[in-house]
Amino acid sequence: MATDLPTQNYKNHARAVPLFHYFALPVLGANVVWTVVRLVRQPSIDTGFGALLALSLLLVALYARTFALTVQDRVIRLEMRLRLRELCPPDLAARIPEFSRAQLVALRFAGDAELPALARKVLDEKLENRKTIKSMVQNWQADHLRA
Repeated sequence: MATDLPTQNYKNHARAVPLFHYFALPVLGANVVWTVVRLVRQPSIDTGFGALLALSLLLVALYARTFALTVQDRVIRLEMRLRLRELCPPDLAARIPEFSRAQLVALRFAGDAELPALARKVLDEKLENRKTIKSMVQNWQADHLRA
């Protein structure tokens, strides 16, 4: 991994894509508002179609992001199952199917040395909240390749 990447931890790990989150989405949202205002002021087939098109464009952007994050979560789930199988004692490895997607996604930041104990704690205490699990990680493993 490149050395110019910032140190990642629980407080700064959330990823925002500036052109998507701070430009494209606001522009698409403003476009929806503007076309709906135009539709209300000047109802016609043209303004109605414009509003539908604007809403469709916003939905395409939101769904594209959701689809990418879902695929990312599936890959993380697979990666974590492999890591857990490799790192955990047999009794805990047998419990890998008990993990939810949210638990596995949160556990991915744990270092190899702490992963087995943290994984056991997550299962035994039935912890589901991603933030809670991530905040328990002591040896944070950065993930700079997230969607």
